[in-house]
Amino acid sequence: MSTNRSNQRIGLVLFTLYLLLYGGFVLLMAFDAEQLQVTGPGQVNMAVWSGFSLIVVALVLSLVYGWVCRSDGHAEAAGSTQAHDDAVSQGDGA
Repeated sequence: MSTNRSNQRIGLVLFTLYLLLYGGFVLLMAFDAEQLQVTGPGQVNMAVWSGFSLIVVALVLSLVYGWVCRSDGHAEAAGSTQAHDDAVSQGDGA
């Protein structure tokens, strides 16, 4: 499996995870809003805490994606740089 295909699969898995979390939040807001009206830490209702949590989760998932895909990308980038250097050196000698 190519690195690009692997990165796409990882991205889709992380997107699906976030979509499930966000969908759960929307369904909770639509069908059980009283649950989110409860006051949480700092005298702020749970709707606000849940919304900020979704933002933090999105940032964390994007960092995870970047970290996971970066480790795959370094090997491929090093290989393509080497192939480019080889092609340039062969072109100079001809």
